[in-house]
Amino acid sequence: MSPTVLRLRGKAVHFSDSHLNIELNDGRIISTPIDWYPELQNATVRQLKTYRFICRGTGIEWEMLDYQLSIESMLSSHYFSFQKAIA
Repeated sequence: MSPTVLRLRGKAVHFSDSHLNIELNDGRIISTPIDWYPELQNATVRQLKTYRFICRGTGIEWEMLDYQLSIESMLSSHYFSFQKAIA
């Protein structure tokens, strides 16, 4: 894991109809399509709002869904999706 990724820590989680948005502690926002995460896409609003940051802020857990997501994996997924789009 690169030192840059280690500094990325989540501050807040927001959802739109189509995206999962993670606000980072430095003010940046990572946004990925919600359909990348079937567990979250099929969840209720209450389940989505019940999250906590784990692993010193580098991951998110939805305990009611038994689902964890790392910020690093969101960045990796975005990179590979982008690479497919430009290929």
